[in-house]
Amino acid sequence: MQMRYYKEYSRYLDREMEFKVYGHAGRPMLIFPCQSGRFFDWEDRGMCSLAAPWIDSGRLQLFCVDSIDRESWDNDGPGRPRIEMQERWYNYVCEELVPRMLEINREQGEDHTGRILTGGASMGAGHAVNFYLRRPDIFNGTIALSGCYGANMFFGDYMDDLVYRNSPVDYMRNFPDDHPYKALYAAADRFIICVGQGAWEDDLLSSTRELQGILNGKGIYPEVEYWGYDVNHDWPWWEKQWTYYLDRILGHG
Repeated sequence: MQMRYYKEYSRYLDREMEFKVYGHAGRPMLIFPCQSGRFFDWEDRGMCSLAAPWIDSGRLQLFCVDSIDRESWDNDGPGRPRIEMQERWYNYVCEELVPRMLEINREQGEDHTGRILTGGASMGAGHAVNFYLRRPDIFNGTIALSGCYGANMFFGDYMDDLVYRNSPVDYMRNFPDDHPYKALYAAADRFIICVGQGAWEDDLLSSTRELQGILNGKGIYPEVEYWGYDVNHDWPWWEKQWTYYLDRILGHG
């Protein structure tokens, strides 16, 4: 498996940001780490190795981004500076990282503009869904495992314009029927949301049900699956779900 490490300056964050690429070609997929995680976590947890059949065959190229959750979501400070940092990170991903992803992905002569997938587990799943729903012109589907889709778990009762923009259950509740993004959602490759019903999944289960209800009420129908009561909020189950859904999107590995 081809692996490449990058460290590049972000003008939005005014710092060097790290990311890693797995694979030489194929469908680009942006992976968000779990809460306050790092760009190398997906690899360290064996998730890149599990995806090797698709990566080595040139059907999938993973881009693992670094988080800044300790300065935004996973921070006890005042709400506004935290969510401003989240929005700067959002702009870094959309305006700086995505063009680099496409540039790297085009090295083999392919052009997947508008067809980038997102993915992640736990908080990474929340980010994956938020980015997809906010920018379906850039992202074309997601694999979200055990995510939280509302900001209240981390911001409590605090709400402002930027918290709203980063809380799918809030902004999608007011999604207008005539919004042009509705056609993009309908044309998405796969919009997959999965959650278990076992230990440590209660809050994520509730959040998934809430988002599903809101989206269905707007005529948007993601593939939402609730795994068994033995399915815990932990890596061994995410490993099983990861390969199961890759197979659904990309075919047999």
